[in-house]
Amino acid sequence: MTALRTADEIVAAGLAPEARRGELDAVAARYAVAIPDAMLRLIDPTDPDDPIARQFIPDGRELVTTPEERADPIGDLSHSPVEGIVHRYPDRVLLKAVHVCPVYCRFCFRREMVGPQGLGMLSAEALDAAIGYIAAHSEIWEVLLTGGDPLILSPRRLGEMMARLADIPHVKVVRFHTRVPVVEPERIDAALIAALKASGKTTYLAVHANHPRELTAEARAACARMVDAGVALISQTVLLKGVNDDPDVLAELMQAFVELRIRPYYLHHPDLAPGTSHFRVSIAEGQALVAGLRGRISGLAQPTYILDIPGGHGKAVIEAASITATGDGCYSVRDFRGNEHRYPPAVAE
Repeated sequence: MTALRTADEIVAAGLAPEARRGELDAVAARYAVAIPDAMLRLIDPTDPDDPIARQFIPDGRELVTTPEERADPIGDLSHSPVEGIVHRYPDRVLLKAVHVCPVYCRFCFRREMVGPQGLGMLSAEALDAAIGYIAAHSEIWEVLLTGGDPLILSPRRLGEMMARLADIPHVKVVRFHTRVPVVEPERIDAALIAALKASGKTTYLAVHANHPRELTAEARAACARMVDAGVALISQTVLLKGVNDDPDVLAELMQAFVELRIRPYYLHHPDLAPGTSHFRVSIAEGQALVAGLRGRISGLAQPTYILDIPGGHGKAVIEAASITATGDGCYSVRDFRGNEHRYPPAVAE
């Protein structure tokens, strides 16, 4: 795989004018850049509002940090008992074995930790300590491999990690979070798929995609290979201004997931990462978009709209309530058209 990583390469590819070279250089000096071939082919350089370009081409606004933004917006570090582990919830941990990615999203909430200038890969000693922590805590039922993107590791490395987790009897589920099926689908071959599985463990894989155009024929085939091999797929999407904050785009994306046998899972409200304010919609706007999906598309295609509470306090569902108490032992329930109904219905005299 080749990827554009510098301002010179982006300008030479016709994805930005010469006048923006200095801006691109400044952003690339601060945050990692990589735009792989699969995403390059999707960008329309004649469209200044192209939703694919917006996700991956550096923007000078990334250098503007607003007061509420923070380097560790979801509080990973405050829940990290050993290097590479985040233990926020009782029954599951994050295992961050690697902090590099095949593509760098301009809205990444771990942008201060990933990339060539980031935390790199866990050393053998640190990985031993992380696996040891998981083995020592019998309450851990699920391990989430994230980072960085765990699927940039070789099948051999992934297989070795899964074999070590297979030896821990209380771990029952292993979940991978990745962009690879979308941005580098050719990596999803028989060897990699085999490495994702281990005896006695159930494997889930969260596919991160934010716009239906990302689900190319190659990405769809990669997802099909995994599902056919017994890997359960779920989706992960970030609600982004100028990318998918549109009811038609969001509906098309969620329906595409279902068609691909990917269960729509989380729709993330964008985190307060540094230099990402131009991507953020308001919570009220997000609630309206999600409410608009109800009744419009199948229940199979409904994601859960969530916010990671800053400071490490975990996720909260932030969809607008469709039911409120009326104070007389009854409720008012809002349907998908916005009409209110009494529950239970009034009894005719």
